[in-house]
Amino acid sequence: MKKFAIEIKWGILFTIITLLWTYLEKSFGWHGELIQKHATNTNYFAIVAIAVYVIALLDKRKNYYSGKMKWVQGFSTGMFITLIIAILSPLAQYITHIFITPGFFPNVIQHTIEQGKLSQEEAEAYFNLKNYIFQSILGGVIMGVITSAIVAIFVKKK
Repeated sequence: MKKFAIEIKWGILFTIITLLWTYLEKSFGWHGELIQKHATNTNYFAIVAIAVYVIALLDKRKNYYSGKMKWVQGFSTGMFITLIIAILSPLAQYITHIFITPGFFPNVIQHTIEQGKLSQEEAEAYFNLKNYIFQSILGGVIMGVITSAIVAIFVKKK
């Protein structure tokens, strides 16, 4: 396990940062009175997520690979971080929607219906904890693979 200590650390930190971001979104009103801004503004988290991956891979390069890293080593590091994030994702979604922002689903359902984007039944089927857990795992893995592959290009060093 010591071999993967850096990846575990960064997977946990990523999850904590995600929860902090969610708290900020709620504080800015994007889960309530400004819910119409949520879909756009939540995308800014991508900058934070990429930065975390860059710092994590640099940490691994410096403290495990003695300052040198091949692309495959960087990609593997990113993939293990992604695995940790995916494992922690259901817990993060539970914390988010039960403790941080329990009103998110009712608010986004109401907004979506008012905008005429979905019917009541469709909105309720889409905006719920079970579906968000599934989406966070799947989306996290997809984005983790892409981010790991790209960041590893820039972090590799001979």
